[in-house]
Amino acid sequence: MAKALVVDDSRAMRNIISKIITGCGFEVFQASDGSEALEVMNREFPHISVVLADWNMPTMNGLDFVKHLRADPRYAGVTVVMVTTETHIEQMTLALEAGVNEYVMKPFTGEMIADKLRLLGVLH
Repeated sequence: MAKALVVDDSRAMRNIISKIITGCGFEVFQASDGSEALEVMNREFPHISVVLADWNMPTMNGLDFVKHLRADPRYAGVTVVMVTTETHIEQMTLALEAGVNEYVMKPFTGEMIADKLRLLGVLH
């Protein structure tokens, strides 16, 4: 079974996204910020293939998390989707430049998440 990591400081949002991703056939891990997410990635390496991360989080935000993740060659093949309320083109550009594969704006539907995962080839 494919494994995914959901990173968001909101427990409710983590649970919503986790339910969607579980319904897509993934085993899901959760983290409440970027620092915790890096710990999960290190612990579960090389099993997590997809990360869905929020931008705005305490301790380490989503953008910094993606930069740390992409700086480690072990995670070059991990698909990263930014799921956030940040809707300005400048933020989207920063996220894509940092190594995000796709961008989903809140609010979203389960079908929107599934469509992005299909587009990225991680869901069939």
